[in-house]
Amino acid sequence: MAESRLWAGWASLLAQVERLTRRSDSEDLLHDAYVRMAARSAKPDNEEAFLVRAAVNRGRDAYRREKVRGGPDGDDALERLWDNAPMQDEAIIARARLKRVSEGIERLPPRTREVFMLQRIDNLKYREIAERLNISQSAVEKHMAKAMTFLGDWTKDW
Repeated sequence: MAESRLWAGWASLLAQVERLTRRSDSEDLLHDAYVRMAARSAKPDNEEAFLVRAAVNRGRDAYRREKVRGGPDGDDALERLWDNAPMQDEAIIARARLKRVSEGIERLPPRTREVFMLQRIDNLKYREIAERLNISQSAVEKHMAKAMTFLGDWTKDW
């Protein structure tokens, strides 16, 4: 008897849960509450109130869980766990390569090294380097080509 009364008033219960939770999954919440109530050995005094309260509580729990995990499906949770830092062996290899490049830069002729550093570290344009060092833009291009060729050969197979 009570079950037929619940099913007859299901739309009313659902409307209450939707109003109280403002969630799109209100029907799922209400259904879960019904399954939970049906599994109990002792029936509550007021089944409708129990269902609405249980569904609202499940909605609050879901809201809190989503707030921590980042969304209803938890997509952001995995992204937040992702560590973008390189693996230790990658960091060691990168440090070794950087040391090799630094050694190569130190082996460049002084003027070529200066042109290279002004372009790569200070981000100056060839024209600006030429003006600063009082040399032609063509000379800057030749120094850069020389530096890049040497460093390419120096770091080959590294």
